[in-house]
Amino acid sequence: MTNELTNISLPSDIVIGKDILELVTSAMYIDPLTIYREYIQNSVDSIDEARNNGLLASNHGIVDIHIDLEARNVRIRDNGQGVPNGEFARKLTSLGASSKRGTAARGFRGVGRLAGLGYCQTLIFRSRSADDPYVHELRWDCRAFKKLLTDNHFHGNVSDLVKAVASVSMIDPIGWPDHFFEVELVKPLRIKNDLLLNEDEISKYLSKVAPVPFNPKFKFGKKIKAFLLGHLALDEIQIQIGPGKSPVYRPYLNEFSIGDSKIDVFTNAEFRVIPGHSGGVSAVAWILNHGYLGAIPNAAGVKGLKARKGNIQVGDHRIFTAIFPEARFSSWTVGEVHILDEKVVPNGRRDDFEQNAHYAHVTHQLVSVGDYVAKLCRSNSMVRNRIKAFDLGAQKIEEHLTILEQGVLRRSQADAIVQEIQGEMFEMKKAAGAQILNDEDRDSLVARHQELETRIREIRPGADSSDLLLRYPKTERDIIQKMIGLIYECSTNKVAAKSLVDRIMARI
Repeated sequence: MTNELTNISLPSDIVIGKDILELVTSAMYIDPLTIYREYIQNSVDSIDEARNNGLLASNHGIVDIHIDLEARNVRIRDNGQGVPNGEFARKLTSLGASSKRGTAARGFRGVGRLAGLGYCQTLIFRSRSADDPYVHELRWDCRAFKKLLTDNHFHGNVSDLVKAVASVSMIDPIGWPDHFFEVELVKPLRIKNDLLLNEDEISKYLSKVAPVPFNPKFKFGKKIKAFLLGHLALDEIQIQIGPGKSPVYRPYLNEFSIGDSKIDVFTNAEFRVIPGHSGGVSAVAWILNHGYLGAIPNAAGVKGLKARKGNIQVGDHRIFTAIFPEARFSSWTVGEVHILDEKVVPNGRRDDFEQNAHYAHVTHQLVSVGDYVAKLCRSNSMVRNRIKAFDLGAQKIEEHLTILEQGVLRRSQADAIVQEIQGEMFEMKKAAGAQILNDEDRDSLVARHQELETRIREIRPGADSSDLLLRYPKTERDIIQKMIGLIYECSTNKVAAKSLVDRIMARI
């Protein structure tokens, strides 16, 4: 028996079955709203091409999203380069054969345009490039597509399936733009309260993932943009959802809500340059500092250190959670990392990056950012604790002072309260002098401490000769004061006890 191997020829025809399309159109796009990201991504690449060819100025890239609720129809149209008539049918029916791979384009796998197949009854593509005589249209029958995918009697391959459910036609160009690309989704599925036709939800989603500008009201927008433009082309576009509506802006504003009653404010922007694996720059990042009051709610739209490649978001706010010493601090963070390294590539679903040494290098370099933010979280928490301790002490002293100001306690009881006040004042002075406080907070607490000291000096420590009780014989006065003292001693709520004593004194 020998160990020699005999080579066997591979089949002359490699079988690629229809089921591959089911994986591409359903398994890759679990979140329905990602279909908008895929089509916007293609629009951005087309707009970039139009800019490079002089068809558009740098700030004239527009994507219009028209939603017809009554007809259950969505149309996404850009004013980009468009697909030439002579290439339209071949390009739009090819699968995984994009010519964009190796270029600066954001989409390069040639499957993103199929995202809508699983979410509507009919999917239509229309396009025209400059000087084309016609508008070309590719129409997919999505219901027939889904039926054939599950039909055990249909044994055709991918090519046979496409030919069975897709058709191409020409349209008279009158009334159509000179150059454009358009996607139309006819009767999208009713998913999660009709998510695919919900203008507000679509706008919120695209404000986070698409390359749209910062809101003009956001005071750090210009500073962040200037920093980013020093390292990459942002290639921003205008997205309009519905006529007369405001364009879609990034979700960052000057403040955001923490829960129902707390508002946090952005105080400044910080920037980081991440060195490359083999020289150069692999990424740049910006962080917005704020009060670090706690985990930021998802509804704020700004939560997390997010990743962008080609100025389009990759993954969600959890993508860099591992760089933080404690995962919870990821939810306290506001910022973005723009990937510049060409070898750091989004995966097919664009929910993460392909795992390689270059991506590992970026995440390793970002650990220092995670540590820095964690330090800010902890230090701000310590500051809040110091201020909270001071406020609690001040509250107790206020309660004690109002009791002394009643002037009805015996001197021994009043002296005991004064001793408690002095103990609280000592602890408050330590809190006010903590090195972790900034100058503004420290000065504020010191001033409040001095005001309390002044009030304490003006309070009479006892009430043996109080005008309120002088009209009573000493024996009765002693009984009243003892009773009042017992009320304060036995009460856990000094405010309520004082109110009771005030009512008693008013009656007697």
